[in-house]
Amino acid sequence: LFPVVLPPPDPLDLPLRAVELGCTGRWELLNLPGAPESSLPHGLPPCAPDLQQEAEQLFLSSPAWLPLHGVEHSARKWQRKTDPWSLLAVLGAPVPSDLQAQRHPTTGQILGYKEVLLENTNLSATTSLSLRRPPGPASQSLWGNPTQYPFWPDGMVEEGVLNLQGRCAVTLIPCPCPTDLLTIPPGFKKGMDFAPKDRPTPAPGLLSLSYLLEPLDLGGGDEDENEAVGQPGGSRRDAVSASPCSTPLARASSLEDLVLKEASTAVSAPEAPEPPPQEQWAIPVDATSPVGDFYRLIPQPAFQWAFEPDVFQKQAILHLERHDSVFVAAHTSAGKTVVAEYAIALAQKHMTRTIYTSPIKALSNQKFRDFRNTFGDVGLLTGDVQLHPEASCLIMTTEILRSMLYSGSDVIRDLEWVIFDEVHYINDAERGVVWEEVLIMLPDHVSIILLSATVPNALEFADWIGRLKRRQIYVISTVTRPVPLEHYLFTGNSSKTQGELFLLLDSRGAFHTKGYYAAVEAKKERMSKHAQTFGAKQPTHQGGPAQVRTGRVLYLPELNLCPFSFLLQDRGLPVVVFTFSRGRCDEQASGLTSLDLTTSSEKSEIHLFLQRCLARLRGSDRQLPQVLHMSELLNRGLGVHHSGILPILKEIVEMLFSRGLVKVLFATETFAMGVNMPARTVVFDSMRKHDGSTFRDLLPGEYVQMAGRAGRRGLDPTGTVILLCKGRVPEMADLHRMMMGKPSQLQSQFRLTYTMILNLLRVDALRVEDMMKRSFSEFPSRKDSKAHEQALAELTKRLGSLEEPDMTGQLVDLPEYYGWGEELTETQHMIQRRIMESVNGLKSLSAGRVVVVKNQEHRNALGVILQVSSNSTSRVFTTLVLCDKPLSQDPQNRGPATPEVPYPDDLVGFKLFLPEGPCHHTVVKLQPGDMAAITTKVLRVNGEKILEDFSKRQQPKFKKDPPLAAVTTAVQELLRLAQAHPAGPPTLDPVNDLQLKDVSVVEGGLRARKLEELIRGAQCVHSPRFPAQYLKLRERMQIQKEMERLRFLLSDQSLLLLPEYHQRVEVLRTLGYVDEAGTVKLAGRVACAMSSHELLLTELMFDNALSTLRPEEIAALLSGLVCQSPGDDGNGYLLDLGIERVRAVAKRIGEVQVACGLNQTVEEFVGELNFGLVEVVYEWARGMPFSELAGLSGTPEGLVVRCIQRLAEMCRSLRGAARLVGEPVLGAKMETAATLLRRDIVFAASLYTQ
Repeated sequence: LFPVVLPPPDPLDLPLRAVELGCTGRWELLNLPGAPESSLPHGLPPCAPDLQQEAEQLFLSSPAWLPLHGVEHSARKWQRKTDPWSLLAVLGAPVPSDLQAQRHPTTGQILGYKEVLLENTNLSATTSLSLRRPPGPASQSLWGNPTQYPFWPDGMVEEGVLNLQGRCAVTLIPCPCPTDLLTIPPGFKKGMDFAPKDRPTPAPGLLSLSYLLEPLDLGGGDEDENEAVGQPGGSRRDAVSASPCSTPLARASSLEDLVLKEASTAVSAPEAPEPPPQEQWAIPVDATSPVGDFYRLIPQPAFQWAFEPDVFQKQAILHLERHDSVFVAAHTSAGKTVVAEYAIALAQKHMTRTIYTSPIKALSNQKFRDFRNTFGDVGLLTGDVQLHPEASCLIMTTEILRSMLYSGSDVIRDLEWVIFDEVHYINDAERGVVWEEVLIMLPDHVSIILLSATVPNALEFADWIGRLKRRQIYVISTVTRPVPLEHYLFTGNSSKTQGELFLLLDSRGAFHTKGYYAAVEAKKERMSKHAQTFGAKQPTHQGGPAQVRTGRVLYLPELNLCPFSFLLQDRGLPVVVFTFSRGRCDEQASGLTSLDLTTSSEKSEIHLFLQRCLARLRGSDRQLPQVLHMSELLNRGLGVHHSGILPILKEIVEMLFSRGLVKVLFATETFAMGVNMPARTVVFDSMRKHDGSTFRDLLPGEYVQMAGRAGRRGLDPTGTVILLCKGRVPEMADLHRMMMGKPSQLQSQFRLTYTMILNLLRVDALRVEDMMKRSFSEFPSRKDSKAHEQALAELTKRLGSLEEPDMTGQLVDLPEYYGWGEELTETQHMIQRRIMESVNGLKSLSAGRVVVVKNQEHRNALGVILQVSSNSTSRVFTTLVLCDKPLSQDPQNRGPATPEVPYPDDLVGFKLFLPEGPCHHTVVKLQPGDMAAITTKVLRVNGEKILEDFSKRQQPKFKKDPPLAAVTTAVQELLRLAQAHPAGPPTLDPVNDLQLKDVSVVEGGLRARKLEELIRGAQCVHSPRFPAQYLKLRERMQIQKEMERLRFLLSDQSLLLLPEYHQRVEVLRTLGYVDEAGTVKLAGRVACAMSSHELLLTELMFDNALSTLRPEEIAALLSGLVCQSPGDDGNGYLLDLGIERVRAVAKRIGEVQVACGLNQTVEEFVGELNFGLVEVVYEWARGMPFSELAGLSGTPEGLVVRCIQRLAEMCRSLRGAARLVGEPVLGAKMETAATLLRRDIVFAASLYTQ
C-alpha cells in the first residue's frame, strides 16, 4: 500500500516558491520547498571590488597563495576530434538571381516564374553603384566619402548586366540543345505534352512551373478559382481575358491597389519597348495656350500663391505633377522661381528631398532666405556654411552637388528633384563643365528642372538631356517680357541738355532710326562747339573731384548728376547703373557728392539697419574705410556693388535696395546674375567691356540679362533702359546687333580634368569614354547613333547577300588593282589640295592659265581662266570650258558620264574630254577644288570681252548670235591643245615649278609615280571578265568602306577629346597616380579628395613640402593657388624658399604634361600661381586685424576676403586628404590653419542666414 498524497486545500499551500531574479523585476516559480525568496538581497546590487586592489591583495600581498610548484592545473588540454571535411566547407557564393512569381492581378493565380538578377548581394558603398546597397556611416551620409562609389548614372547601360547577358548568349547560341525537353525525354523520339490544353500559354520568358506541378494536386482546383472569379464552370482563359489587367489603373490610394498596379504592369508589359531613334526627346510646350482646366486637373495643389500663376507657370506645374522633367526658358523677371517653389512643395508633400543649385554662393544665400521664409524646412550647403543638412530642400552650388555625386552621398537616395537655376551659366569657360558632369552623373530616379533665360537653342539642349537620360524633356518658353522695355540714347551733359533722351527701341520691339539720327545730330552739334569734350569745360576747385579720363573724352564725375536729376524729376528711380570697371563704379559714386535722395525717415531706417548689421563685427572692423564710406553713401540713397566690396556690405546694399532705400546703385555685371532685384530704370555707362583679354561690345545675351533688371512687375507699366553716350554715338549696326540680336546659344564647355578622370577610373564599371560620349560637345555627332546602328545592320545584311567576285586566273591581282586606283586618286587629290592652299599655287591661277576641270558637269575638260575674284570664304575662278553641246536640263544628257570601269588610261594621267560633234563652250564659276590640274600653258585672252559676249548671248534675243572672234580663238586654242595631248598637257610640277617643299607633297608625288607603274603592269585588265568582276568587287569594297566609317563613328576612336584623355592618363601614370592597368593608386585617391589644383597639392603633400612648415606659413603658401587678383608677387620675402619649392613642383608637373603631349606650356602652368597675397594671408593667420591689412596690398577688400575664404576650403580639403593618407601631423596643422583663417569680418555670417 502506498500512501495517497492529497493536494493542499488552498492554493497558497502549494509547494511553490516565487524567486526574484536579481534586480530586473523578473520572477520565477520553483517547486522546491524552502527556496530563497530572492537570488540577491533586496536593494541595489553590490558593487564589484576594484580589480586593481584585488590583484594587489591576491598576488602581491599574499605570496603564499600562489601555487609556485603546483603546475598540474596551470595548463589544460582538450583533445580535439579531427574533422578534415571541415576544411573543405566554404561559404557559398551569393546567389546572383532569383525566381520571381508572376501572378494574375485579380485572381492571384501564378502564371509563371521569371528569373531576375539580384543587385543587393554582398553590396557596399565601396563595391557597388546600386541604390540597394546599405547606407554608409551616419557621419558620411551628407558629404559621402572619396573612397565610396557613386550611384549608377542614368543613361549608362550597366556593364555587369551586359556582360551577364553576353555570357549567356555566347553559351546558349553554339550549344545544340533541344528545345522540346519538356515533352520529349532525352533518347526518345516521341513524347507527351502534359500541359492542359485549356490553359493559357505563359508569357514569353516565363517558366510555367505551376502547370508542371499541377498533376501532383497540391491543393486548390478550378472550381474554387472559378468561384473566386465569379464565373462558375468557366475556364481560366476566360477569367484572364475578362480581367481588367490590360487597361491602365488609376492612381493608387492604398497599398493593395499599388501592388495590383505593379503586378498588372509586370504582366501586361514586362519590358518597356525602347523608343525609336526618331522619337523627339525635347517636347516644346505652347506657353500661349491657356490652361482652363488647371484647377480641375490639380484640385489640391501642393502650393498656392497669393497671385494667379501665368500660363507658362501652370504648364510647368502640370508637368511637375506628372513627374516630368522640364526646361523653363523665360525672360528675366518672368517668374521662373514659381516653378522651383512648386517642386519644393511637391517634394515635401511626397516626403522626398529637393536640391536647388545655383552658380554663385551669393545667390545660394539669397534663395536660402527666400525659401526658408516660404517653406521653413530648408538647408544650406556652401564651402564654409552648413545649415540644416537634414532639411527636405537643400540649397548649394553646383560644385558641391558634383562632389556629393562622385562621393556617393546618401542624400541622393531620397532625392526627387534637382533644380538647376541660371542654366545659361553653362557657357562659362571655367565652370561650365560642372553642369555637364552633374547632369550626366544624376541617377535615373531624379527628375530635372532647368531654369534659364531665353536661349535660342533650348530645344537642342533639352534634346541632349532627353537622349542622355532616355526621357522626354518638356521645353516651356515665354514669348514676351511681363514688363516691356523702352531703350533710349542719352547725349546730354548738363541740366540744360537733360532732355536729350532719344527713343531707340520701343516696347513693341521696333527700332527707331529717326531717334538714332537725332541723337547723332545732337552729339555732333555739341562736339563741334566744345572741341570734342564731354560737357563744357569747368574749372576744378581745390578739393573738388578730379578729372577722370575715359576713352577719348575728358569728363567730370559731377556731370554724371544730370541723368539722375532727370530721372528724379521723371520718377525714374530706383536706377541701376551698370559700369564695367570696379574703379569706375567707386569713382562715379564718390563723385556725386551733392546728390541726396533719401528723406529723414529713410535716413533713420537706414541708420538703424546699418547699426544692427554691423554690430556683429569687432570694433576695428566697423571703422574700416570701406565701411565708413559705404555708410555715408547709403545714408544718401547711393550704393556700390562689385566684387571688391566686402561681402557683408554687398548684402547690406542688396537688402536696402530691395526695400527701396537705395535709389541709385552703381554695379558691375555680377549684380545681374540671378539676383531678383529689379529697378525701374537701368543705365549703361558704356556698351564696351573687357572680357579678360580684349575690349569688345556687349553680347546680346549680356545686354538682355542686365537690361532685364528694368521694370518692376506690378509697379511699372514699362521699364526704361538708357545708354549714355559720353563720346561719339555708337554705330547703328552695333546698337541693333546688341539690342535685337539673338542671345548666345548654350555651348558645351566640356573639358577633361584630372579629378574627373580619377573619380571615374577608381570605379571599374564607369569609363571616362562614356562620360565623353554623353557630353554636350559630342551630342551633334552622337545623336544619330541609332540610325548608324540600323544602317550598319542593313549594310551587313546586304554584304552577306552579295556574290563573291571571281578572282582566279588573270583576275588574281584584281583586289590590288582596285586598291592602287583608290590610293592614286586620293594621293592626287591631296597634292592638288596642297597646291590650292599654297601661295605659289594661287598665284599661278591668273587670267589666261589653262586648267583641267573635273566636277559633276565636266570630266577632264580643258578650260582657260578669264577672271579671278574673291568672296568671304575663298577665291572664285570664272573659266571658259569646252563642252559637247549646250547643257541640257535632262540629267542624263549633261555630257559624258563617269566611266563605270576605270582602265589604266583612265587612272594614269588625264584622259581629256574631246567633243564628239561641233565644239561648244560655256563659262562657269569654279572653286579651287573643281580644278584637277594646272597646266603649263597660258593663253592670251581678253576676259572682259569674253564675259560680256557670253552674258549677252544668254539673253533670248541674242541667243543665236555668233560668238566674238576672241571667244572663237580661245575655244579653238583649247581644242587644239586637247587634240595634241589626249592624255593631258604638261602640268606644273608641285615641287620644281611651284616650289612646294612639304614632305607630304614630295612623298605623295613619288608614291603617285610608283602607283602609276603598278597600274600599267596590272594583268586583270586583259581579262574579258574584268568589267563584270570589277563592278562586283567595287560594290563590295564600297559597302565595307561605309561599314568601317559607321563603326568608327560608333566607336570611342571618334571622340574629339580621346587623344587628350590618353595624354592625361599618361601624365597620371608617369606621376604614379595610376598603374599600367589603370588602377588608381594611393596618390590618385588623395587627389580625388582635392577640390582644385589636385596634382600640385598632392605632389606637395607626398614631397613633405608642407609638413615642416607652421600652419600660418602653409596658409600663406597655399594662397598662391587661390589668389586671383592681378599684381606681382609682392612682399614674398617671408617664404621665399617655400615659394620657390612650390614653383619647382609646378614646373615638374608642367614638364611631365608637355612630355606627354598636352598643349599647355610649362610657363602657362606655372603662371597660374599668384603669390601676391602671401604677406596678407600670413599676417592675417598670425592674428593681425583686418583694418591693418589694407596697407600691405592694394588689392580690394572684397577680393582679399574671397581669397581667404577659398583658402580655408582648400585647407579643409588638405585636412581630409592627410587623414586619408595617414598623416596626422599634417592633418592637425591644416585644421589649425583653417581655424586661424576663420575669424572676424572675413567669415562673418551671411545676413541672409540669420
